[in-house]
This record gives sequence, C-alpha cells and structure tokens, in this order.
Amino acid sequence: MNILVTRPSPAGEMLVSRLRALGQVAWSFPLIEFTPGRELNVLPERLSVLGQDDMVFALSQHAVSFAHAHLQQTHTHWPLQPAYFAIGRTTALALHTASGIEVRYPLDQEISEVLLQLPELQNIQGKRALILRGNGGRELLGETLVARGAQVEFCECYQRAGKVYDGAQEAMRWHTRGVDTLVVTSGEMLRQLFTLIPRWYRENWLLRCRLLVVSERLAHLARELGWHDIQVAENADNDALLRALQ
Repeated sequence: MNILVTRPSPAGEMLVSRLRALGQVAWSFPLIEFTPGRELNVLPERLSVLGQDDMVFALSQHAVSFAHAHLQQTHTHWPLQPAYFAIGRTTALALHTASGIEVRYPLDQEISEVLLQLPELQNIQGKRALILRGNGGRELLGETLVARGAQVEFCECYQRAGKVYDGAQEAMRWHTRGVDTLVVTSGEMLRQLFTLIPRWYRENWLLRCRLLVVSERLAHLARELGWHDIQVAENADNDALLRALQ
C-alpha cells in the first residue's frame, strides 16, 4: 500500500510521519493552504457581547488557531459565559486548550448533522450564536440554528486557497511511485484533485486508487466523480485515519 495524504499542513505531514513509523510507504501532498480570515478584526467585539445563554461554535482546528492567535495579539480572552461547541473531538480539544473552557462536541462523526443532534442545541429560541469558520463551506449549521430561533453571526477566521501544481507532472510523479491509496478529508479537496489530474491519468490511475474519506457525504461525492473503492473513516482526525489505513 502506497499512500498519498492530501490534507493540509501540518496535519498531513504528521499523519505521514506516523504511517512511516509503522513501516508504511506514504507521502504528503497538501492541496490547500491557510491564511488569516478577513473578519478576525471584529472577533473580540463579537465575543464580548455574548452572555451566559449564548453559544460559540468552532468548525475546525484552523478556526481555533487563527482566532486564538488574534485574541492573543489583541490581549483579549475567551469569554467564560457562553457555551462552547466544536464540530468534533480534535477541534474541541484545540478550543479547550486555547480557552481553558469546557467544550461540547458530538461523539460520533465530525459533521454538522451530528453536532445539531446534541440535546443542548434543541431549545435555543432567542439565543445568540457565533460560528467561527473559514471562507465558504456548508451553511447547514447556521441555517438550522436560525430555523430553531437563534440569532446567528459568522466570523471568517481563516481563508483556504488551493495550492498551485502542474497536474501532469504531479500525476506522473505519484503514478510512477505506485500510489494506490488516497486520503482526502473534504469535498473541496476531492474536486480539486479530480480536476488537477489530466484525463488519461485520472481514468487509468486516480479513479482506480482506494480512496479514504471522512464522511458518507464525501463518499457519495466520490462515487459521483467515478471512484469505486471507497472507505469512510470514523472521524476526520489523524487517529481515525490511521486506524482506517491499518
């Protein structure tokens, strides 16, 4: 098994390092990179108005890291009053480490649908919710919170942009190295990979690889694009990916 990990730095490199330590053949090929978000400057103000009945949601580790760095630069603390929620265990741990505050998160898959099933999010009429996220992304969480009566604001804490590669050159490189397993953790990256690889390599190599993804929604997209050998990991963190790859 020769594994190509497409998740961004540093998580991608960390997974590759752990795989190699277990004797696996693996390479890192990050498809996107991150920069500070356009709304970080308003984050301290938006946090300051939240009370004990309100909520803060972190949708990724990157949202937490960029938000926390900005709060440190502006000598601002995470407020103690609102309830904190995260999309999954890894993001929750990052937010708890940054803030020292208890963070609620779903124990199953790291997706909005499962997060929205938490008992604390069923009766939220009149509460304020601040969602920390990147540019773009799904709107399901915000739309559902609004439908349940909450007042929702977003804060773009980071931006993600596709890294530029020569598709033919990269296809030749990974095909020659015998890559037969791909790790992809978002729909954005899956579409980018599909588009990047020229048609001949796509049909004769890429779509024949085993594909490890992190949700049924992503698996459905992969099937639509033409993959057949698809496995869904329990979660999006490196521990779950490592278990699936073993």
